[in-house]
Amino acid sequence: MSKPIRFYFDLLSPIARGLWLGLKFGKSPIEYCPVALRKFEQLTEEYKKINRFQKVPAIVDGDFHLSETIAIIRYLADKGQFDEKLYPKTLEARARVDEFLEWQHLNIRLACTLYFRDAWLFPMNGITPKPNPGQIQKLVEGVETNLGLLERLWLEKDFLVGQSLTMADILGSSEINQLRLCKYKVDENKFPKVAKWLERVRKATNPYHDESLTFINQKAKHPIVAKL
Repeated sequence: MSKPIRFYFDLLSPIARGLWLGLKFGKSPIEYCPVALRKFEQLTEEYKKINRFQKVPAIVDGDFHLSETIAIIRYLADKGQFDEKLYPKTLEARARVDEFLEWQHLNIRLACTLYFRDAWLFPMNGITPKPNPGQIQKLVEGVETNLGLLERLWLEKDFLVGQSLTMADILGSSEINQLRLCKYKVDENKFPKVAKWLERVRKATNPYHDESLTFINQKAKHPIVAKL
């Protein structure tokens, strides 16, 4: 009997958290291997043998090591070990999911990462000083420009690529949920479609959704709307 695939992750990472959620709906046996980013466990020589880039997420399938979330999803899907509802087999349906996953790198993911990094992660670790109000304003503007694109270009139906939940929704919402640490909450008046979509994703992925956000919610018990 083959050993289960090992999945290395930290739920503090939005991309690893999204993949963790997707794997919870799969049929493949998974051995979950936490890597504590807050303790810099990803920088150890031991972990470097798992993932030469020393980041999360990563998987080990026998002697095969793989990093990068989208590559992992495609690999598991091609092996028949990823939920077909979340990452379809049919050419056009899969291409639509891929379209968003590729689009979001320089849009939602980039804007949310910059805000999270500069407003929370770097100041929390003493790497940079806390940003001033003007700097925060620019970070929020970057996020909200992309929320506007989601509102206008992607949310014509209940989910990003149609009427059913896919990995596009899981990974996209995971990036936005990360901003709870920055005390940012999506304004329902500015972005009503986005706000309703986030709640649909939450309901569709629970109980795992709320479990995945336990640490983040503990650190952001009273999220507020960032004002421009």
